[in-house]
Amino acid sequence: MAYSDKVLDHYENPRNVGAMDKSDTSVGTGMVGAPACGDVMKLQIKVNDVGVIEDAKFKTYGCGSAIASSSLLTEWVKGKTLEEAGSIKNTQIAEELALPPVKIHCSVLAEDAIKAAIDDYRRKGGPAVGVGEPVAPEGERIPA
Repeated sequence: MAYSDKVLDHYENPRNVGAMDKSDTSVGTGMVGAPACGDVMKLQIKVNDVGVIEDAKFKTYGCGSAIASSSLLTEWVKGKTLEEAGSIKNTQIAEELALPPVKIHCSVLAEDAIKAAIDDYRRKGGPAVGVGEPVAPEGERIPA
């Protein structure tokens, strides 16, 4: 199986490898794994006060496609809102990296990891939770 130049580039020169303080309320952490192949991916995002991802880090134990998917995703999410980052699909990652069919699960892990990181950030009640959501005048409820 031949890897694309983009996979090789992200595998040999991964971007944004590292970790953030998971106790920081502005940091969301997503940890996902694929039992079938043993890949494990940890993706972290740091969100500013207006709900924009200002930094992203990852640590991945897995094949070149898993590392490349993580690396690419951390580049893509920087500067995006939580909603924009959460709308990234594995098919976009797979297409950008030209992943072969047997490696598509690596892009699925990356999509799952960003969604998990966003969920973790929201659960922790980070500074931007609620930014961009409708706000009712004091004492009124917004219908669900």
